[in-house]
Amino acid sequence: MIDHPAAPDDTELDQLDLYFRDHAADDTLLLDGVHGLLTALAVGPEPALPDEWLAEVLHQPFADEAEGGHILDLLARLNDSIPLELASEDYEPILGEVEQPSDDLTISAAGWLEGFSRGIDLRAPIWESRLAEDQELMEMMGPLMALALDDGIFVSDAEFERLTPQDYEACLNQIPDAVAALAHYWRVRPPSERERKARGGASVSDFHQQPRRRGGRWVH
Repeated sequence: MIDHPAAPDDTELDQLDLYFRDHAADDTLLLDGVHGLLTALAVGPEPALPDEWLAEVLHQPFADEAEGGHILDLLARLNDSIPLELASEDYEPILGEVEQPSDDLTISAAGWLEGFSRGIDLRAPIWESRLAEDQELMEMMGPLMALALDDGIFVSDAEFERLTPQDYEACLNQIPDAVAALAHYWRVRPPSERERKARGGASVSDFHQQPRRRGGRWVH
């Protein structure tokens, strides 16, 4: 992978990971979720100012000014690194590593997808309006939706078979291409004024969000 000047290195990602874990509550995002949220905003129909997404990420006052400045700097650099990685075609999601009943660790997209869904929520009227009208957009999201159903981020009234471990891994490997396709889609087909002014509309297919979930240990 290319080293982008803006991107936090592994040590700095560990610092962010530790901060989110030390301040975690049931409905807060961990590092994988934050990366998913920032990704959705980077590739989506309209950018979001830090004042919008920081409220989804930070929920407690900083212990001191130095800590606050450091965490905010790392978040800004993480946010800035995503468009650069997409432009150079080396984007990779930050995923979680979760413990199974067998004590084995497996890679999970649940936390990243939860964050991605919250990023969509911040521009929900535009996404929902376009998804209701353009089947191609829904097809682009196919791997993400399959993972979200399998991980319980979304539920559906229809019955779906669980992904096999091989299919789950295949969908994980498709995340970068799906993200790149979404970025290209919204770049060449930006939202109309009608969509920007829309309120409500169709939901993301027949899917409904489950209660908020957090991810596991981050892997990149």
